[in-house]
Amino acid sequence: MEKVLDWSIVNEKAKAYIELIKLKLTLAVVFSGVFGYCLAVDQVSWWKIAVLSIASISITGAANIINQIIEKESDKVMKRTAVRPLPTGRLSVNEAAAFAFILFGLGCFLFVEFFNVRAAALAVLSLLLYGFVYTPLKRKGQIAVFVGALPGAFPPMIGWVAATNHFGWTPGILFAIQFFWQFPHFWAIGWLAFDEYKKAGIQMMPGDGKTTETAFRIMIYTLFLIPVGWLPYLLGMTGINSALVAMVGGILFLAQTFHLMRTCTDKAALQMMFGSLLYLPVVQIVYLLDKV
Repeated sequence: MEKVLDWSIVNEKAKAYIELIKLKLTLAVVFSGVFGYCLAVDQVSWWKIAVLSIASISITGAANIINQIIEKESDKVMKRTAVRPLPTGRLSVNEAAAFAFILFGLGCFLFVEFFNVRAAALAVLSLLLYGFVYTPLKRKGQIAVFVGALPGAFPPMIGWVAATNHFGWTPGILFAIQFFWQFPHFWAIGWLAFDEYKKAGIQMMPGDGKTTETAFRIMIYTLFLIPVGWLPYLLGMTGINSALVAMVGGILFLAQTFHLMRTCTDKAALQMMFGSLLYLPVVQIVYLLDKV
């Protein structure tokens, strides 16, 4: 008797695999990578952008899967992560690992075949740092955020190196902007999910609680965005207009941290988180429109 393929099960599995790569987060990474690539080239090749996007989705998705495999048990504890495919049993660890391996292989192949070994090496380093260093360190203390900021800042650098096949001050500046941006962004998330993280034994904030001292530390790191935002102009990468927009964006973002210091509320942290989500893509788009 022939077995009838249950398409509802196939559909549910497909949805679970898509959830596993954290598509929204992954697409944000892809955007930063494409930004770095477009800033580096004189003429945009759309098919190469498509390939870069697929390669970035593959590597980032694989890194996210490794993260979820390692954190399967702690994900069960937190409300926002308990519905993920591994804690709910919709996918097994073996299925997730196999998918991660396939994505990793595809990403490496695309970077080497269509771009260069340097970009591929950066992508692999990013995966290793995120999956096997940052993820375990989350239970060790606040150092995890500093380590996690490294792979989190690689995407625009990877895009630039993919286009040019060389390192230098320019991709380093793109790295620095995204590096410093991550601290207020993730600490805002850490503030909002403080109780859940604490229950899971994870410390994501630069302080011991939702205090003025913690908010002050967040403000200090946000402050770096203002001078760093001028560097693309000072190195002749972009024009003065984008530098001014980056400065205004940095000042507005900084103002949100002062509001958090004054109120120490979840509402202020939520506003800061949305502010961070707006700041980075706006600044990157303006740099592209104003590139020299």
